[in-house]
Amino acid sequence: MGASLKQVPAQDGVESIVAALERDGAVIVEGVLNPATLARFNGELDPLLEQAKPDRKFLNPGLDFFFGQHTRHITAVASKSRTFVEDVVCHPMFLGVCDAILGPSCARYQLNLAHVLDRGPGAGQQYIHRDELVWIHVPRPHPELQVASVIALVDFSAENGATRVVPGSHRWDWERMPQEDEFAVAEMPAGSAVIYLGSTLHGGGPNTTADQWRRGMHLSYVLGWLRTEENHYLATPPAVARKLPRQAQELLGYAAHDALYHGGGYLGAVDLRDPADMLADGSL
Repeated sequence: MGASLKQVPAQDGVESIVAALERDGAVIVEGVLNPATLARFNGELDPLLEQAKPDRKFLNPGLDFFFGQHTRHITAVASKSRTFVEDVVCHPMFLGVCDAILGPSCARYQLNLAHVLDRGPGAGQQYIHRDELVWIHVPRPHPELQVASVIALVDFSAENGATRVVPGSHRWDWERMPQEDEFAVAEMPAGSAVIYLGSTLHGGGPNTTADQWRRGMHLSYVLGWLRTEENHYLATPPAVARKLPRQAQELLGYAAHDALYHGGGYLGAVDLRDPADMLADGSL
């Protein structure tokens, strides 16, 4: 029998979610997206996925191997889905968790990556990994760099490739690898999310069904002084960003990381100003 993850209803509040996250490194939050939001979001994604090619190439051979040829991808979601920028990336639950986990280590956190992965039949077990390895050059030990999640946009089951997580691995020595009975399978209904720390071992499970596509979204946030996986300034350029809500602009990195009141300096200014202010007044 494998491990299990605590399941917390979204309405229980951020404190319960953060407590489970700090203890286990991961938690399933039920009912993050209500049925109307979920239906609207999926409706915006449907035509994009119809055009996506599972056998596409990526940045390097390592990513080709990691994602395989049985997954349809949507990137730059902030520039393609109004529901995402209004109801998903700015969701109070996600931001509350980031306030607690990331807030003590930065003046402002930001969106790292928003990536829809529609894993089809034949998609294999992903390489088990820690997301924070993207920032491998940050010396250890270090504070948590990232809060990540996979949002179920359809029902997740062990058969269709639900995310596999190793509870407690955020506290392990990095050389330790999990045994099979240490994995928990994040089975959950559509609209729920498994939230995990960047230091927690996990990976997408194999899709062994004949005809089910496991549609999910990787949504992650990172300390504001780190470079993000997705280049949001190109993926969501100023002409698009200026039409978005201010909070979404800030999360996309269009706000300076101003650490003056922490005794530090600033990052990301334009003409010594906050780019988000410049979007607002039309000078950017």
